[in-house]
Amino acid sequence: MSIRYEYKSDYTSLIASFESIRELFSNDNHSIHKARNELKIISLGDIKTVVKSFKVPHLLNRIVYSFFRQSKADKSYHNALRLEELGISTPSPIAKIEFFESGLLSESFFISEYFDYDFTIRTPLLEPLEDRDVIFTAFAAYTYDLHQKGVWHLDYSPGNILIKRTEESYQFSIVDINRMEFRSITPLEGCENFNKLWASNEELEIMGREYARLSGLDEKVTIAEMKRHNDINKWTKNFKKRLKNLLKGDFSTPA
Repeated sequence: MSIRYEYKSDYTSLIASFESIRELFSNDNHSIHKARNELKIISLGDIKTVVKSFKVPHLLNRIVYSFFRQSKADKSYHNALRLEELGISTPSPIAKIEFFESGLLSESFFISEYFDYDFTIRTPLLEPLEDRDVIFTAFAAYTYDLHQKGVWHLDYSPGNILIKRTEESYQFSIVDINRMEFRSITPLEGCENFNKLWASNEELEIMGREYARLSGLDEKVTIAEMKRHNDINKWTKNFKKRLKNLLKGDFSTPA
């Protein structure tokens, strides 16, 4: 078993924790999300952190990630550094750690500082908050700023957009950033990035008006494009769900 890690120079004092992160993670019970990957809140020294443990890939991907492509932990760490350089909020990256067995990637971890947020964008999408319209307007402006800086988040979904109320407005911060692109984005293309929110037409109209105002794109075109991409995403997701149920032998009519 060998280990490879990379960290910001501010965290040299945590090297011992990096080297024992597998044991620390296994023994900790403060899990905040567990699916394909797992996240835990763990204090390392006097720093409250979020440690993301990535699922060990299957054999082919172990080979790919070992020799040909960045691992998800590595991409998360370096994407976070890039976002910081661009002045975009994301939980401050601390380190990425990779373990190798027989020369192939096994377990991997991404560590960031804990970001103390109030809720995700999912909350105003699902609950009748008094300031939900203001939040959606601010969110559209935040998204436009991302696009202006050449940031395309491929998992721009409700659970990955954190919101903290401030005295003057809202601070947005993005997570689950291993799948990102850094490139030029036109306003028309940017309309697609709202498609994973599962927002209603009314909510998209609020976002669309602000995105159009800032980008100079025609308001009707902006809103129409957002709705079109939203409908395509919903249809695709529902189709895959129905197909999956059919393959399982469930021939009931979906609700």
